[in-house]
Amino acid sequence: MLIARLYTGCHDIISVRNAYHGNAAGTMGATAQSNWKFNVVQSGVHHAVNPDPYRGIFGSDGEKYARDVQDIINFSTSGHVSAFMFEAIQGVGGIVELAPGYLPAVYNTVKEAGGLFIADEVQAGFGRTGSHFWGFEAHNVVPDIVTMAKGIGNGFPLGAVVTTQEIAEVLTHRNYFNTFGGNPVSTAAGMAVLKVIEKEQLQKNAFVVGSYLKQRLNTLKEKYELIGDVRGRGLMLGVEFVTDRELKTPANKETLHVMDQMKESGVLVGKGGYYGNVFRVTPPLCFTKEDADFVADAMDLTLSRM
Repeated sequence: MLIARLYTGCHDIISVRNAYHGNAAGTMGATAQSNWKFNVVQSGVHHAVNPDPYRGIFGSDGEKYARDVQDIINFSTSGHVSAFMFEAIQGVGGIVELAPGYLPAVYNTVKEAGGLFIADEVQAGFGRTGSHFWGFEAHNVVPDIVTMAKGIGNGFPLGAVVTTQEIAEVLTHRNYFNTFGGNPVSTAAGMAVLKVIEKEQLQKNAFVVGSYLKQRLNTLKEKYELIGDVRGRGLMLGVEFVTDRELKTPANKETLHVMDQMKESGVLVGKGGYYGNVFRVTPPLCFTKEDADFVADAMDLTLSRM
C-alpha cells in the first residue's frame, strides 16, 4: 500500500476483493472491512463491483464488470489512481473466480490511469490452482506487486512481497524498518517448501486431484438440490449451498449442519462467502484421489441424511 502511494503520488486505491472478507492485512487496513477492524472505509479507497460469475449482476461478462472500474476512475477520482488490488480467486470471499476477460480489461484501464496492479496470491499462489503456479497467470496479466504468504511457508510463519526494481527503490527514499523482515530461518523454510513443491510435482498433483475432486463434487450437485454451484481450480474449490437454485437463496443453517456432520465423519472443511454458505475446499497440495473420495463420500452421506 505504501509503495503504491509513494510511487504514483496519487491517493485513490481500487479494490475488487470481496467487500466483506479478505486475507491480507494490508488490504484490510485500507478498507477496514473485516470482523477484526473498524468497519469504516478509509478515504480514497473504492470498491468495484464484484465480477462474480455466479451471483454478479453481469453473470460471466467480464468486460461489463470492467466498465465499472472505468466509471469509478472517471467519476469518483481525479482520473489518476494509486493501485488496483485483486485476488485471482477470492478465497475467504467464497472461492469466487473472476469473470472471464475481466482482469485484462481492467489492467489496461488502471495502467492508463497511472495505477499499479497488485495481486494477492496469499491463497491462490504456489501451485494451488494446478494449471498455473500463480492465480493471475490464468488471466494473462503481469502485476506490478505480488503479495504472498501461507503456502510459501507450509505452516511456518512467512510472508513476502515481490515487485519490480523501480518500485522497490522507492523504499530507499524513506526510513523503512521491519522487526522480523529478512529472517534467515524463515527464508530457509520458504526455500525448502519450494524445493518440495518442485521435487514432488505438487502443482501437477493439485491439477490432477483437484480436477478429479471437482468432478465428484459436480456429481453431487446433480444429485442434491442443496448444492447451487461448484467452482474453482485445482485444490482451491468452492461448494455453494442454496435452498432455492433459481433464487440462489443462501442455505446458512444447512451449511453449518453439513459442516458439523462431516466433522463427525472425520472431515474438516472451512466455510466462507459473503453469506457464509460456501464450503472452501482447500486441502494440502499432497492430497490424493483416495483423500478426495473420502471427502466426497462424507459429503454424499451427510446430504443423503438431510
